[in-house]
Amino acid sequence: MADSFFLFSQLKSNHYMRNLVCLLLIILACGSCVSREDKLSLKATCIHNNILSVDSHCDIPIEMVRTGYDLGVRHEENCVDFPRMKEGGLDAEFFVIFTKQENRNDSIYKEVHQKALEGFEKIRENVKNNSSMAGIAVSAEDAVRLKKEGKLSVFIALENGYPIGNDLSRIKQYYDLGARYITLCHTRNNDICDSSTDPEGPEHNGLSEFGREVVREMNRLGMMVDVSHISDKSFYDVLKISAAPVIASHSSCRALCESPRNLTDDMLLALRDNGGVIQICIVSEYLRTPAPNPELEEKLKELRESYGEYRDLSDTEKTRMYNEYIQIKKKYEKLATVKDVVDHIDHVVQVAGIDHVGIGTDFDGGGGVEGCKSVAEIRNITIELLRRGYSKTEISKIWGGNILRVLKEAGNRKKT
Repeated sequence: MADSFFLFSQLKSNHYMRNLVCLLLIILACGSCVSREDKLSLKATCIHNNILSVDSHCDIPIEMVRTGYDLGVRHEENCVDFPRMKEGGLDAEFFVIFTKQENRNDSIYKEVHQKALEGFEKIRENVKNNSSMAGIAVSAEDAVRLKKEGKLSVFIALENGYPIGNDLSRIKQYYDLGARYITLCHTRNNDICDSSTDPEGPEHNGLSEFGREVVREMNRLGMMVDVSHISDKSFYDVLKISAAPVIASHSSCRALCESPRNLTDDMLLALRDNGGVIQICIVSEYLRTPAPNPELEEKLKELRESYGEYRDLSDTEKTRMYNEYIQIKKKYEKLATVKDVVDHIDHVVQVAGIDHVGIGTDFDGGGGVEGCKSVAEIRNITIELLRRGYSKTEISKIWGGNILRVLKEAGNRKKT
């Protein structure tokens, strides 16, 4: 049976042949001494072959800009590349262009805008160089077409509205380059809204007036508004004025893990009423309250003291610090598990319903749990969903159907 699993995994491009082999393996499994876990694994593989699976948040473009990271080559140190997407059964990934918050003035805004444009260029260059494996997608229809062609889908998004500065026209520029959502802020307040984690506290008491214009412009263009990272007041402000459903591209449930980055049950209900979706983030500290880890804290403190203020570092120093940070986290962090991930999915289903939950791993931005440390292992989440009784239809919604519905609805509200 193990040899059969291997042969099945090699049938990447022939959809009908994969379905036939899948059916034959199920028949064989039913009549053989195959363990329950092997049967669940086979069923998960077959489901991924027959649904359109989407991860809504991955930060690997940071590495593309820093090092020229090639998505077409299988890597071990990071979480996402095209070979491992195929290996894991993930059809589509939102590759996120991240800009770290720094000073807020016109000269800095021009600089970070150029960095954002470089991110678009690196993603498109990577896809062009691997065009036999993947294509750029800007709609659900594109992703369906690419899967039929045996290719992966590369969606593009921005994490942090910071590079918009005070120039609304940049939103259309990003949209025309392929961006289909913008996370309004990151860990600090910006000119758009308050962050959930700014140590200085709120600046605008929610969305600023400019932030309201940003949301309206995103609605006009058909771009999804991402409420991950924003403050609770900003969240409710967005829902009041958005003409389209919104997404939380990589957040989890505050009822299970007390973090300001997570959504409360009241927020989940408001998101349901908006028609939106929360994409469960698989960062351990957002899945379960971290146990005391003085060794990790001490190592991170030493790292910060060694390098000093991040914004004052050269690009080379920033790269070196980031790589050391990742290695420290890998060595000392106590990870959550796949079961913790599905606990959060269960909670959203119980509170808001099956139509309002998905998965946004935050791979290469801190995402990864025991049992799912890279995109090659995403089927383990599906196996746990099957173990808990979720149907193929429900899994299809969780693994992409819900966020693609929101993408369609955002596009349908587009105004000229």
